[in-house]
Amino acid sequence: MVITEVKVFPVNEDRLKAYVSITIDNCFVIRDLKIIEGTGGLFVAMPSKKRKDGQFKDIAHPLNQETRAHIEKMVFEAYEKEVRSMSGALDSIRKRYEES
Repeated sequence: MVITEVKVFPVNEDRLKAYVSITIDNCFVIRDLKIIEGTGGLFVAMPSKKRKDGQFKDIAHPLNQETRAHIEKMVFEAYEKEVRSMSGALDSIRKRYEES
C-alpha cells in the first residue's frame, strides 16, 4: 500500500487540530481522519460514525499495527509540514507589518 497524497486541513479548536484526507495508490480516498490532542499527545483518529447508543464506531480503519503506523507517520509528517508552512507565512506577514 502506498499513500500517494495526504491533505491536511488545520482547524482552531480545543482538542481537534486538523482534518485529514489520504489517497491510497492514486485510486482510493479516505476522508475525515482527525488529528486530536489527547492526554498523551497527538493521535490520529480514524473516520467514525455515531451510533444510536451514542458510541462512535470507526467506518474505515487499518487491520494491523504496521498499516496504522504507516498511516500515522505519513499524516504526522504532512501535519508538521503544514504547521511549519503556516508559521512561516505568519512570520512573513509579521515582518512586513513591522517594516511598514
